[in-house]
Amino acid sequence: MSIVTVQLGQCGNQVGQELFDVICKDAHDGQKKGYNDASTERFFHETTTGDLSSRAVLIDMEPKVINHSMSKAAKSGRWRYGEKSHFSQKQGSGNNWANGFCVHGPRHREAMEDLVRREVERCDRLAGVMTMMSVAGGTGSGVGTYVTQCLREVYPNSFILNHLTWPYDSGEVIVQNYNSVLTLSHLYGLSDAILVHENDTVHRICAQLLNIKHISFGDVNRVIAHQLASVLQPALTTDSYGVYSRNPLGELVSSLACHPEYKLLSVCSIPQVASSSMAYSVFSWPGLLKHLRQMLISNTKMEEGIDWQVRAPPAHCGGAESARSFRTTVFNTSLANLLILRGKDVFSAEADGFQEAALYTSWLPSREAFSMWKSPVSFNQYEKSATLVSNSQTLLKPLDNMVRKAWNMFASRAYIHQYTKFGIAEEDFLDSFTSLEQVLSSYIQLG
Repeated sequence: MSIVTVQLGQCGNQVGQELFDVICKDAHDGQKKGYNDASTERFFHETTTGDLSSRAVLIDMEPKVINHSMSKAAKSGRWRYGEKSHFSQKQGSGNNWANGFCVHGPRHREAMEDLVRREVERCDRLAGVMTMMSVAGGTGSGVGTYVTQCLREVYPNSFILNHLTWPYDSGEVIVQNYNSVLTLSHLYGLSDAILVHENDTVHRICAQLLNIKHISFGDVNRVIAHQLASVLQPALTTDSYGVYSRNPLGELVSSLACHPEYKLLSVCSIPQVASSSMAYSVFSWPGLLKHLRQMLISNTKMEEGIDWQVRAPPAHCGGAESARSFRTTVFNTSLANLLILRGKDVFSAEADGFQEAALYTSWLPSREAFSMWKSPVSFNQYEKSATLVSNSQTLLKPLDNMVRKAWNMFASRAYIHQYTKFGIAEEDFLDSFTSLEQVLSSYIQLG
């Protein structure tokens, strides 16, 4: 089954191009034929000339980033974007969600829907649609939300996964918290799941693990793309009986987003080391999984700086109240976790530590809360690698900070007129705050 990707705004188009580059290189870098075929069917189709064309639609209100992404893909010599798979205009959304959602989106709906429809019709079987955007700017967040709304109307029975890039906490644009609140609150009612990457976390990975001295957005985008590809590339699931999974979005959603109140997913991967250190690094499954489990329960986003003092509550404590009273440090409670293992001797890897009931909320049995996918094919030049996709309390703090900052601006009526002039009423802001306060409350109650 195939995934149609919709890249929106500067961030979505840049990360999307890096993602397809990683996927294409991984699938055709001496891998097994079954893996190659499954990956190609999922993300590409062959043109009449035999070239690989991505199953993607590129949307931005300015042409520069789209032109650069298409040129970069063509120069790779491995794949390209479709010549008529993009839509752009001459004027951007001015970092204003309301401009994107209320003006540009409705004005260009027919053209954007037509591009997606053509990509869907090229699929023999559609697994679903993945949108890629930032929540900070105007086109990615505003037009991206509007496009997601249209997709839900046109494809009501298809899975929709939103991939969001969370802006730097220090601030990329002055109104990024408004844009983020409006985006998340609307997407929560439209998407099946929302997969989030935080720029601050990825930046630290670049600096501390990959030893990159002068970090660019390109470096950040490549790390995001590698982590995302490690989730989306073919793997063997419990029910696939030796055949690579055919419905990746459906199985991802059913494994992790089993309750409509809980849709926020985070990703962490190990190992992540500089290419210069690869030859001197040796990894074992017990070591990788021990570190990844501790990263999960201590809410540590990368291997460096893991808090080993955090412990899961004893099983005999039972229930969230007992677990809460036991903790002397912050413990990250999960609703569901998906562990994806790739590489040598993968079928010998034991993941019992991720199945402990103490890691999960009391109302969902751990046997239903934990899933594991495996692939004997190595990924990203690592002999062994592990990725954890988690629906847990990981994003509570950044979400709470974002809502708090946006509310403080709203309370002082800062920049409100920039949104109301495009059709967003103050009541819309209040509805969005209420929606996200409910999300925060739900995740707090997990533990």
